[in-house]
Amino acid sequence: MPFPARKRYRVGELRPSQTLFAYGVGSIVDLPNISALVMGLEDWETALASEIGEPRLLQAVRSVLGSQVNKLLTPPAMPEQTDGIYTPFDESMLVGIPVAPFPRWLLCPRCRRLAPLESGLFQLKVDHYRPDRVRYVHVNCSRANAPAVLPARFLVACAHGHLDDFPWVYFVHRGETQCPARLTLREIGVSGEAAEIEVECEVCDAKRRMSDAFGNEGPQNLPPCSGRRPHLRDYDTETCDEQARTISLGASNSWFPVILSTLAVPTASNRLNQLIEEYWHVLEKTASQQNIELLRQIGQLARFSGYSDAEIWRRVEARKNGEEEELQPTGLKVPEWQVLSNPRVTSPTHDFRVTPVAVPAGYEQLIEQVVLVERLRVVQALVGFTRIESPGDATDGYSSVEELLGERRAPLSRRRPAWAPAGEVRGEGIFLQFKEEAMQSWLNHPACVCHDRHFFEVHRAWRIAHRVPFPDQGYPGLRYVLLHSFAHALIRRLTLECGYTASSIRERIYSLRPGEDGPMAGILLYTSAHDSEGTLGGLVSLGQPDQLGRHLDGALVEMQYCTSDPLCAEHTGQHEHTLHDAACHACLFLPETACERGNKYLDRSVLVPTVDREELAFFGGTLFT
Repeated sequence: MPFPARKRYRVGELRPSQTLFAYGVGSIVDLPNISALVMGLEDWETALASEIGEPRLLQAVRSVLGSQVNKLLTPPAMPEQTDGIYTPFDESMLVGIPVAPFPRWLLCPRCRRLAPLESGLFQLKVDHYRPDRVRYVHVNCSRANAPAVLPARFLVACAHGHLDDFPWVYFVHRGETQCPARLTLREIGVSGEAAEIEVECEVCDAKRRMSDAFGNEGPQNLPPCSGRRPHLRDYDTETCDEQARTISLGASNSWFPVILSTLAVPTASNRLNQLIEEYWHVLEKTASQQNIELLRQIGQLARFSGYSDAEIWRRVEARKNGEEEELQPTGLKVPEWQVLSNPRVTSPTHDFRVTPVAVPAGYEQLIEQVVLVERLRVVQALVGFTRIESPGDATDGYSSVEELLGERRAPLSRRRPAWAPAGEVRGEGIFLQFKEEAMQSWLNHPACVCHDRHFFEVHRAWRIAHRVPFPDQGYPGLRYVLLHSFAHALIRRLTLECGYTASSIRERIYSLRPGEDGPMAGILLYTSAHDSEGTLGGLVSLGQPDQLGRHLDGALVEMQYCTSDPLCAEHTGQHEHTLHDAACHACLFLPETACERGNKYLDRSVLVPTVDREELAFFGGTLFT
């Protein structure tokens, strides 16, 4: 029996999630010999992109990008070939995400010549049969025969999302100059540090160390921000008041995605209405019952097998004639909470199935219920990006979307886009709902009231220091700190047995004070994958009462002490200018892919007694008395 053909990955091939979270519009991709920038949406070819139906998320995207956005699309992808054979001249090889070389300044590793692509010193060498060998070469190098050149190591960027080549000529000449510069970049040491890298002009003998471009005085040695947006091939028409700063090529702060996400939860009253809701991005284009019949013949309505074409068309026509309810983006989590907190009245669907189980023994007074989410679907959309500062520093699922509309969010296109890049994943999870009475009793404790006020002052000071608009707004409250810290502690414990790493499990915090949409007090821990089936149940299996109780006990005991104590337990954000108290990499921090707030608003002293505080522990009476 022959072995199945092994899939051959192409150079530059990305997973669907990477096009949203790592290599989206405006980001830099490192190819084997070339550094490339992902271009704006105007350059994307959408013929081979698939539309994703999720009305609630589409409404949220419209509130940020404008009402002209009419669909969510996956990145274009080449159709799968069963024989696994690709020819370099096939048109399908041109399908993908458009990029352009960036930075435009290149360095010859032999003669150390530093020059832009426009100088004509570098030539592109293309190998159709070996795309990993595509490179720029220095055709007239004095030291070797056409060596492959490297992208320059340094760039400049600002907090408004602008990005440009490092101003090499301006920097080495300490200002504007008429010198016909001929630059070299030399390393005078072996460490590779900026202090041991020197740029020199061979025409006028001007020299300067790269260390002058960094530190507190670094911005003073650079020109004002140019407002360049290379992914859009233009410059910002308004004058940028930010000072450009030097960053390294590949630096982690060069690109942060602004993502909106939601769970695809059932919101309709019956199964047919729910199916129409899920497939509305297809059904809304129908004009008659004959269109329904055609969609069924081509296999687009396989899940409608129990309903006639006439019945489907009647429901579609009724929805078209009715007024659609506008969904507010700030309420993305509200329908999810309503479904997860009422699992017994929720009808299962193809992408959503929940099962309530008993609360672990000893936690009945604090936890309202535990729900096993055996199947879920998460839809995510990219609405912009930032540089230098992460958008998670200022926003979460409940913050006003106006914060996303600020000047720090870089656009995805020159014009108002008609679509947004999106992706969907399927998986499993565990939902825990806290008792509201226990939560309110804990929040009203004098020590917690004082601690809440302390966290608010830290929150306000941090936003002022980082020039975030409206520093008094966006504070999630001590309720969120408790839920967030609990989620991190439980994730770290579950990774020991569930079969997933900490970076594979994500959190979703439901935290709202009593009010129009609240109260909410719960967490969803889930893992997901991009295939059609999702994951294999390793996380859900740990949600059974005996298993979960054991892990809750272990997680809380581990939070009582930290290997960095007493420094960790005594840490306060007020003195250290951080948005966390007793938390560090040894006890509570998680990989950035798992945390929705960038490891901020954490404090293990609100969970259990620590060596520094005992009066704040929410679980103090469960295990430690």
